[in-house]
Amino acid sequence: MKKILCFSLLMSLPLSATYSAAPKAPKQLSVQKSAALPAHLTTRIQWSKFPRPSYKNEDLEDQNRSAIIRIYADETGSIRKASVQESTGLTHLDDLLIQAVREAQVKPYVENDTAIAQIGYQTFSLKLSQEDDAKICQYNFNSKNWQAQQQDKKAPFSYRAQPNLDINSEQLNGHNRAVKFTFKVNKHGDVKKVKVKNGSGIYALDQQIVRAVSDAKVDVPRKYWVYKKSTLKDEIKFNLDQCQ
Repeated sequence: MKKILCFSLLMSLPLSATYSAAPKAPKQLSVQKSAALPAHLTTRIQWSKFPRPSYKNEDLEDQNRSAIIRIYADETGSIRKASVQESTGLTHLDDLLIQAVREAQVKPYVENDTAIAQIGYQTFSLKLSQEDDAKICQYNFNSKNWQAQQQDKKAPFSYRAQPNLDINSEQLNGHNRAVKFTFKVNKHGDVKKVKVKNGSGIYALDQQIVRAVSDAKVDVPRKYWVYKKSTLKDEIKFNLDQCQ
């Protein structure tokens, strides 16, 4: 028995030595992680070009309609995907909204100096027009401060040019609207951090004001820089009786 045991041990020695002397397997390279960040989720999308669905009363089939569209925009703000989250109840009307969204443009979302894709939702309220041939008029950016400029009245700041606004009477949904907003401006006249303080009750309209002001250039008299903070305020009103 002892002989057999000794023989077994002797037989195992070369094998162990061989195994220990075998070269170690090279380390597996770590998988390189993708630099792409997950899409930012938001309940409210900020638009640089708002979707404008074109429809008539017959498209609504004699009743007001509403829908929610789910939107995926890449880091540049281009719409890559659009799908119906809540339907109008009419396929052709849903398709019309999808097409309008695909032709729009989202304001890029920036996080830590990096633009990333975003996923969000846009609600549409489509209402019957009382008269299909009713006149639709456009509103210019006639804010309180802009009007003061035109009348050479004293104002805490001045717009270098009238901000570009694309709002018409249909977007007021039959009511007068007003928007009060604030913003910051640097010494170069660049507008930053536009915030709506009192909205119109229509989110899409408020966002158009934000976009128009964000694209503007502003001059601030030096005394206001010395004695006041750089946060400025203005307001704009849209009255139906101004529609001519």
